[in-house]
Amino acid sequence: MTEQPDHIGFVGVGRMGANMARRLHERGFHLTSVYDVHSAAAVDLANELRVYPAHTPAEVADRSSVIVTVVSDDTAMRTIFSTHDQTSLAGKSRDRLFVNCATLSPDVHRDIEQLVTARGGVCLEACMAGSITQARQGTLYLMCGGSPEAYTRAKVVLDALGTTVRYIGRTGEAAKVKALVNMVMNSNTAALAEGLGLGAALGIDLTLLREVFGQTGAASRVLETDGDDMQQRAHECYFSAAHAAKDSAIALHLAQQAGLSLPVAQATLAQYRRLIALGKGELDKSVLAELTFVDRLGSSSTRG
Repeated sequence: MTEQPDHIGFVGVGRMGANMARRLHERGFHLTSVYDVHSAAAVDLANELRVYPAHTPAEVADRSSVIVTVVSDDTAMRTIFSTHDQTSLAGKSRDRLFVNCATLSPDVHRDIEQLVTARGGVCLEACMAGSITQARQGTLYLMCGGSPEAYTRAKVVLDALGTTVRYIGRTGEAAKVKALVNMVMNSNTAALAEGLGLGAALGIDLTLLREVFGQTGAASRVLETDGDDMQQRAHECYFSAAHAAKDSAIALHLAQQAGLSLPVAQATLAQYRRLIALGKGELDKSVLAELTFVDRLGSSSTRG
């Protein structure tokens, strides 16, 4: 059995990162420090877990042999690994393992691996499927890309965070798969929002409609996670509309590179971008239903 790494730090402790850190702490891993661009979040979590509240990513690396990164997007990832900033992770790569869990463009994962490897470190992309609850319970679905050696070294941490841990292939391949997972999930969310919105407009009882959906070809995982929230207008954030837009955009960029037109995914992205423009981007992706019910935001776009 692989030994547990002695020192683990986190860079990025938002909704997902914080709960992953709590999970590892609960499982007896030795956490050293946490950092977040929103310093209050890092300080609060550090106090809770009794670890060091780092002021820079480099301070996390100084105290850690394994660094888990959970940041928002490509720009944030490049920032924490900037070669032009002495407070970044780039200068602290030697002999360290970086487990990068954000949904990013495949090119960014490849660039970061090249940067870290050149400086004597090791990288693994560990793309997550799941939400806050799964992060806290250690039941994430993890898709991993990188060298077999990096995967083996990270496996003991990954097994504590996920019930399914799959090695997809070389760096960038897991990111491709994750982009497609979220693209399909986002499109399913848009379709469900339209189905429930139309059902409401036709006077159909939505609880009954969701039951029928669940027993027929309209069934989906999104129906289970988002259906009631759409009906009840309960949009507490588990996976934000802004992140949905970002992830669908990554998939559509891959489609463009492959010479494919994906009109359903493109229409879904347009819906999420509309929500962002309306100031709803930080709500859960289930808020998409607000655009499809005639007595909600959608009312102004479906009449006249």
